[in-house]
Amino acid sequence: MAHAVVILAAGLGTRMKSRLPKVLHPLLGKPLVGYCLDTAFASGAEKVVVVIGHGAKQVRQTFEGYPNLSFVVQEQQLGTAHALAQARPVLAGFPGPIVVTQGDTPLTRVETLTGLVEAMQEGATGMAMLTMKLDDPTGYGRILRDEHGEILGNVEHKDATPEQRAICEINPGVYCFDSSLWEKLAQVDNQNAAREYYLPDLIRIYREAGQKVASTASKDTGELLGVNSRAQLAEVERILLQRLRAHWMAQGVRMIQPETIYLEPAVELAADVTLWPGVVLRGQTRLGEGVEVGAYAVLSDTTVEAGGRIKSHTVCDEAYVSSGAYVGPFARLRPRAYLEEGAHVGNFVELKNARLGKKAKVGHLAYLGDAEVGEESNIGAGVITANYDGQQKHRTTIGKRVFVGSNSVLIAPVTLADGSFIAGGSGINQDVPEDALAIARERQRNIEGYMKRKRDDGR
Repeated sequence: MAHAVVILAAGLGTRMKSRLPKVLHPLLGKPLVGYCLDTAFASGAEKVVVVIGHGAKQVRQTFEGYPNLSFVVQEQQLGTAHALAQARPVLAGFPGPIVVTQGDTPLTRVETLTGLVEAMQEGATGMAMLTMKLDDPTGYGRILRDEHGEILGNVEHKDATPEQRAICEINPGVYCFDSSLWEKLAQVDNQNAAREYYLPDLIRIYREAGQKVASTASKDTGELLGVNSRAQLAEVERILLQRLRAHWMAQGVRMIQPETIYLEPAVELAADVTLWPGVVLRGQTRLGEGVEVGAYAVLSDTTVEAGGRIKSHTVCDEAYVSSGAYVGPFARLRPRAYLEEGAHVGNFVELKNARLGKKAKVGHLAYLGDAEVGEESNIGAGVITANYDGQQKHRTTIGKRVFVGSNSVLIAPVTLADGSFIAGGSGINQDVPEDALAIARERQRNIEGYMKRKRDDGR
């Protein structure tokens, strides 16, 4: 049966000590609540409603364009039941089931949400809830059961007696309700220590209506970890990274010191990829079969085809490295850097919006921006393209099998035709014909005895 999901995400997050809304704090490159949204849609939700509060405008803008996603605002923080009530205008006619989860629990699994829907349907009840046993349940609401194991209610930690606080079964705040939710929600009051409208009060209200409360237990104590502080954010990130590393190693990826590898959920890795310690893989990075990435390299939104190699301390951003090409160490590929098969970029080379043809080489200490380099061309040490005149960017075109001598400056726009040769130390600002030698530098003049005379004059 199709269901809806309501995500409660209106909390202020004061312990984060940040102007950024808590639910937008990045977690492996994605906003915290984005994981909750992905889980909701992956569970088969027909509609998803997010209850927001602090930073509402910013949250809306972040997730613009999601289909079947609605936002409602909780203007005053009056408790979880009050937060859920804000979703009624959007879901008033929805036949149910309606799953309710928290916007600061990014580790919640798809199976947890679908399991709740199934538990409610199989139990023929109007409500189902998730429970969990913790060695230290401090701060959580405790589940109260009768002698037959039926759920009687929930008591918040601050309202619990010492005997009730000794209960280890807790309520992590994930529920499933039938379509009678809204009329029952109106019966929740705030007669408690915090003067808030508690969502768990629905347990009593459903039971008073003659309906049992079904439950399903989670054995993964990590999946419902909430994020209320920077330390908790770091702990959740650690768990997500463990999951990702384990997944890719099971797919045939070799990670040397895997605990040092950082990667994000959208990264794709083929079998026999090797990652050395300290590698960072971000965004839509894709590594083909047999790719090796050296220690402390950072790749963002970068594709490396099968057999490509990224050496240590290299930084790549929106770059493309073809099969057999290799980069680094200590190289930088900026957006739209493209290496064809067998191309070589060496140490302390920077490319921006530049394409290297097959087997082209830029060995060291060079900058190529807005450039096209033909196959088998060789760019010497210290070569730069002067691509910016202070107002506009200009392109440099280098043909096939061109040799550019060390410490030359190519002042764009300029074209070096196939087979041409640029003498070292030249400043080139005119096109060079095919197979021509270009020299653009002051003729050397040696003044005999100059330094000896200077030293003698200084005595």
